[in-house]
Formats: sequence, C-alpha cells, structure tokens
Amino acid sequence: MDMKLSITAIVLSFATLGIAQPNIFDIKSFGGASNADITMAFTNAWKAACGSTTASKVIIPRGIYKIHAVDVKGPCKAPIEVQVDGTIQASQNPDELNDASYQWVKFGYVDYFTLSGKGVFDGNGETAWTQNDCGKNSTCKRRSMNFGFNFLKLSIVQDIISKDSKNFHVNVLGCTNFTFDGLTITAPATSKNTDGIHIGRSTDDVKVLNTNISTGDDCISLGQGSRQITVQNVNCGPGHGISVGSLGKNPKEEATEHVLVKNCTISNTDNGVRIKTWPSSPGTSPITDMHFEDTIMVNVLNPVIIDQEYCPWNQCSKQVPSKIKISKVIFKNIRGTTTAAAV
Repeated sequence: MDMKLSITAIVLSFATLGIAQPNIFDIKSFGGASNADITMAFTNAWKAACGSTTASKVIIPRGIYKIHAVDVKGPCKAPIEVQVDGTIQASQNPDELNDASYQWVKFGYVDYFTLSGKGVFDGNGETAWTQNDCGKNSTCKRRSMNFGFNFLKLSIVQDIISKDSKNFHVNVLGCTNFTFDGLTITAPATSKNTDGIHIGRSTDDVKVLNTNISTGDDCISLGQGSRQITVQNVNCGPGHGISVGSLGKNPKEEATEHVLVKNCTISNTDNGVRIKTWPSSPGTSPITDMHFEDTIMVNVLNPVIIDQEYCPWNQCSKQVPSKIKISKVIFKNIRGTTTAAAV
C-alpha cells in the first residue's frame, strides 16, 4: 500500500470516530505554566481527556516546561491526541528518572492515540553519557529512554522532536498498526547507547516514515517479535545504521520477519543495513523475509553486514556459533560510498 494512502486511511478512520471536533484539555486549565513543572497538570489533563466519551485533545502550548517521569495509560473511552508545541525538559540528573521500566514519558494501552505537534522532548542526556561505563561494566546503571510506547493500536506519532535522550530515544513494545511519520531524533555521535527507535514484539503494519535520525547508536533497531515492519524515507546518520537485532541473547525469543527497509539515506555511520545475532547464546527464533531496497550509503564504514558473532565490548564467548537461522534476505539497489579501505 502507498504510504500516503496508509496515513490517510488512519486519519480517515479517526475522523469517522468524531475526531474532527475534539474536546480540548489545555494543561493551563489544570495548573500548568511555562518555566514550571507540569507533571501533575499533564497527568490530570490526560485523565480528564481519557475519560471523555468523545474525541479529545490534550494541548501543551508553546513555552518551556519541566516534567518528571510520567506513565499515562488507557483504555480511553474515545480517540485521544496529545499535541505538544512547547519544549519539555527532563532533569539533568540521571538518577531522578529511573522508574521500573526506565522510560521518561510513557503512553500505554490506548487505541486511536495520536502524539503530534512541533514540540521538543529534551532528555538532557549529557551527564548520563559521561557516566556510561557499560563497555567495561556488565552491571552498569540503566538510564531512562525519552519515550515508551506500549501496547498501542491504530495510533500515530508525527512531527515530534526527541533530543538528547539519556538512553534509547524511543522504545516500542507490543504495538499494532502503529506509525511514526515526520519524527526528528537528534543526539551527538558521541552519545552512548542512544538508539533512535527500538521496536520489539510489535506487528501488523508498524511503520517508520519520513523520519530524520542522528544519534550515537542504531538509528533504528528491530528486536525480537518484530513482524510486518516498514522503514521508508528515513535519513540516518550519524549513528550505527539500521539494524535487525541484536537477537538470540535470550531464550524463547519470538521470530523476527517480514521487514521492508526502502528509500533510505544512511550517512556517516559505522554500519548501513545490518543483521546481528549473538554467539554462544540460547535464542533460536528465526530471522526471515528481510528486504533492504533502494537505499543510498554516504561514507558508511560497513554498508551491508550480517554479523552472527555480535559481541559488543567482548562481554561474551564466541566459542559456540549463533543458533539463529537467517533466511530469505534480499539486498537490492544498495549504492553509494564507503569509508572502508580497499582490499
């Protein structure tokens, strides 16, 4: 299906449910103010909007705001949108955001959810990056991601900016029919472990479209159980490229299959398109039906790589081969330049 038609279909499905005239829940009506902590105001606005029997919109207007870790959930009684036009800042202290799942702003268990606007979610990750010693410490401290999108259906995130996350920018878990469109993710190339979008156990038409990602790790990584995933018109770099995996580290992982990566540009990265699995590990679930097409590489060290001895920081053994079977992988019209020395 054409991507524009797909997005149009989502919008039209929202409209049939009455989203054309949403009830407005501005955080200012719940005590929110610029240059202040809006954690309570946003949480209360969400509760009121989620309880509305007709379509609703929570608005965070222009301004600069502080917010602590928030976890807002459904089910909601009607379609709900959060429109962010301001800049939302996390604490610079990494220890202040560590909730049970290490996600700063979480949305979960909602159907017909929209996150929109030109707003910025600034994770203030500089201190966390300097404290990251995971390369030599297997028990290093976990740090919070900017976003967690958990168990959402028929939902879309569009035009938002994620900046300087302390860890991954976006984690997607258990979502179906979920779309990112026009997202911007930005962090320095030196920011450690700041994957742009990580998708796991999500299926049935999950898309990343028209998105710009520059970060210090994988621009997009697909974890176990990712099925029917489309990545299209994505600009990636700097970073570590677009990856399937890493997979196989844990037992009882779900299969990863039916992935399309198309019309992307990958620039100034360590890797281009990559599949990575762990050696000497228990996971056996297959990777199959992978299509990487019509993608441009610009100064990429490893434009195409399948690595079944993925072992970052040498914290594993390579004595036993990976148990993951990889099949039906197509690389088509991958072109551009590499920084690798000629053999």
